[in-house]
Amino acid sequence: MDTTTSARRRPTIRDVAAAAGVSRGTVSRVINGGHWVSPEAREAVERAIAETGYRANQHARSLVTGRSNSLAFLLTEPHHLLFADPTFSILLRGAAEALSERGMTLILLVAGTPDERENVAQYVGAGHVDGVLLISSHADDPLLDTLVEQGIPTVACGIPLGHADQVGSVSVDEQAGARTMVAHLRAQGRRRIATITGPLDTPGGRLRLEGYRTELGDAYDERYVVHGDYTAESGAAGMDVLLDRVPDVDAVFAASDLMAAGALGVLRRRGLRVPDDVAVGGFDDSGLAATLDPPLTTMHQPFDRISAAMVAMLLDVVGGAPHTAVTMPAELVRRASA
Repeated sequence: MDTTTSARRRPTIRDVAAAAGVSRGTVSRVINGGHWVSPEAREAVERAIAETGYRANQHARSLVTGRSNSLAFLLTEPHHLLFADPTFSILLRGAAEALSERGMTLILLVAGTPDERENVAQYVGAGHVDGVLLISSHADDPLLDTLVEQGIPTVACGIPLGHADQVGSVSVDEQAGARTMVAHLRAQGRRRIATITGPLDTPGGRLRLEGYRTELGDAYDERYVVHGDYTAESGAAGMDVLLDRVPDVDAVFAASDLMAAGALGVLRRRGLRVPDDVAVGGFDDSGLAATLDPPLTTMHQPFDRISAAMVAMLLDVVGGAPHTAVTMPAELVRRASA
């Protein structure tokens, strides 16, 4: 035998199985998602993969399984929001890391226009990805309708309005989080609490408004509600409207940290002190909140856990499991703004 050739031979599943003391079938199941494998066997296989230096032949696997070994990260928003809203980049990084650990690829798709939606529908419908991580969903979105109609495995970040029975989801408890923030503001002695909502065709926009309204109960007043689109610009515009409409406002719950940042700028420009004159609370805690002046009290979303859970759920759905809905708690982070 040519020892040089032998030394250069790529490790195989047989080598991994021998090193782990398990069958080749067990190794194959671990490599392809870990279904029906005990934690002990999985650990042994993962250790053997590291020791042998085994790398799966992705092209060969695709030919055998009929799968692309990749998932799409689909953002149905204008391109600039991918960079303007830090929540998207955090979710993107978390999903990429979760897939990298499995030897899989994440493909970024943005569909903010009708033409882009059509192109994305054709791309995923042609089997270029095994499933879709839907990062932003809007009620009556035709692209989501298409994904459902084509039977594309899909998991949404946030409850997919109108499709909760057909599409799996991982979300933070939007309503409870909003109630927690409003309760915190009231506990600080605030009595004229306004809100700047997100878009009402999104789960966050709709459910955070419901939480705000529920927590206020009989004190709810429509004059203290303005609508934004999660951008800093809409937060600034909303704050201007509120100060003109209800100048006695003493607290504002913005449904995103970006909108809270816009509101803070307007309050500063109008000579109002935060939190002395007006307390401000946000939602997300994506990193921006701690950098604002003053640092923003907000509701923390566990984005790393959300993205990891989305990937795991979608791979289960790709493997034939039914879709489910997972809800995680949002936690109040107290800083100087409220």
